[in-house]
Amino acid sequence: MLDGEADGRRARVLAPGEALPYGAQPVLVAETTVYGAHCVEALLQRWGSLPKPWLVWVADAPVRPAADARYLVRALEGRLAGVARVPYLPVLRAVAGPDEALEHKDVQAAAAKLRRTMEGK
Repeated sequence: MLDGEADGRRARVLAPGEALPYGAQPVLVAETTVYGAHCVEALLQRWGSLPKPWLVWVADAPVRPAADARYLVRALEGRLAGVARVPYLPVLRAVAGPDEALEHKDVQAAAAKLRRTMEGK
């Protein structure tokens, strides 16, 4: 969703322990659960001197996140470059990979909105 038309040149997953490339904007992806918010908090506690990451908060259900998750993410916002929310997309449960997901209009729309949010447009 973050890569757009760049064919893997803009966004990629880093392996555990892999160094962050110079000039790269780190992104954390978490579900809108209390567990997901606690995982983000734990990672930020070990974050160190790296640039502030964006949080891409992906809805795991077609309802608002639990109150405890919302409060925790709000408390963490000062340690994040920003929070981008991705709505619940049921099709993501039934696809084998990102290429297949991006064939669906609702995923394309969410991806475009996510990129605009993170690029500040």
